[in-house]
Amino acid sequence: MPVVSMTVNGKPVQAEVDTRTLLVQFLRETLRLTGTHVGCDTSQCGACVVHVDGLAVKSCSMLAVQAEGAEVLTIEGVATGDTLHPMQEAFRQNHGLQCGYCTPGMIMTALDIVRRKGHELDDRTIREELEGNLCRCTGYHNIVKSIAAGARAMADGDSTRQEAAE
Repeated sequence: MPVVSMTVNGKPVQAEVDTRTLLVQFLRETLRLTGTHVGCDTSQCGACVVHVDGLAVKSCSMLAVQAEGAEVLTIEGVATGDTLHPMQEAFRQNHGLQCGYCTPGMIMTALDIVRRKGHELDDRTIREELEGNLCRCTGYHNIVKSIAAGARAMADGDSTRQEAAE
């Protein structure tokens, strides 16, 4: 079996993997980073979104060997110690979650939206950008509100490891 090496949440990791192992399986089963969820196995729901080399990807549609040498950021790497990232805090304050299953993917997607679209996001832009993420509980109103609030909070000087690396 091939050995795959990458940096996950700022830490180098290396492990033997079957060539068919999906990145989401590697993160959850090998590294025990279970914040990244598997919701559909068809790349439709977005529960598995992580950042690979600074870009949001659905980790259920990428093989672990394709991430060889990459920088991977999961939901576990977004907070700083016990301090939530501003986007995570915005989801908490604005009730942007209900069961919480989709929340890690929503937050990782939201961080990518801010990276690409900036800190002033209108509802239409957020809703269009969330097209690849499904939530079956909230009706999206509070998710959209959370992303807008989180984007504004990020503009006020808060940052992620990903932003620091750019």
